Amino acid sequence: MGSDSWLGVELRHFLALEAVAREGSFGKAAVPLGYTQSAVSQQIAALERIVGQRLVERHGGPKAVSLTEAGRLLLTHADAIAARVAAAQADLTALADGQAGTLRVGVFQSVGQRILPALMRRFVRQWPKVEITLTESANDVELLAAVERGELDLTFSDLPLEEGPFEAVELLRDPYVLVVPWDSEIENPSLRDVAQMDIIGHKQCRTLPRVEAAFRQPLKYVFQSDHNQTVQALVAAAVGVALVPRLTMDENDDATRLIELPKIPPRMLAIAWHRDRYRTPAARAFVETAQSVCAELGLEAVAA
Repeated sequence: MGSDSWLGVELRHFLALEAVAREGSFGKAAVPLGYTQSAVSQQIAALERIVGQRLVERHGGPKAVSLTEAGRLLLTHADAIAARVAAAQADLTALADGQAGTLRVGVFQSVGQRILPALMRRFVRQWPKVEITLTESANDVELLAAVERGELDLTFSDLPLEEGPFEAVELLRDPYVLVVPWDSEIENPSLRDVAQMDIIGHKQCRTLPRVEAAFRQPLKYVFQSDHNQTVQALVAAAVGVALVPRLTMDENDDATRLIELPKIPPRMLAIAWHRDRYRTPAARAFVETAQSVCAELGLEAVAA
């Protein structure tokens, strides 16, 4: 069919297709959409007429309906379109709110412990009418996906960013350290020495492949956790030594000490946003405040 016929495609058609794929039946899909079963069936039939292909296999009887190959392909585009619509809605809400409203920020554990307290105190004094809501995840890929969908306005992230509609500013470079028990005899180990040790590390860290490449041989992990206190406690218990970014560790812990490893590339910490979305003055101010706070941390910081 000609491309002009596709001008009849509406968002409600895509939402019906997504609901049918998720629920496995027209009846169940009708509930979250607020339609009748026959209305959902009509939406799918209309979409099939417009695109000129069968999108749903109607098995009949109790067997669940399923998408055809064409339906599955179209659904990937439908999901992206729905995400952009959600982002547009979030843009208009932010624009209407002006300097008030809500700022939604993604964080991970080390940011929450070492950066966020000072950042929040300073920002709240300057923007008292802005409500900050925080979403925490050990996986910054999940946080970036939430930014793309319009569910978050900003997120802390490692660099390089995942591919997508993002922009970011680098906040600081967080060096990797070897965490050893306080009474350990290890002082200035070579990378070859470290590669022979029992290593405790993080599960979710996108910089690990670059770190591991510096050793040019596999590391011997005995335990991996995304809980920083667990990692440091296991080092104190002599389960192994930890290879982690400095920011994730408590430098005042009496049971462990940190050894710099200058030959390992640092973790580069950034704050990111959707490049095609409107950024409120409050969002821009939050980024600038994060830069200022990180510049004062005493690491290899990037000046604001």
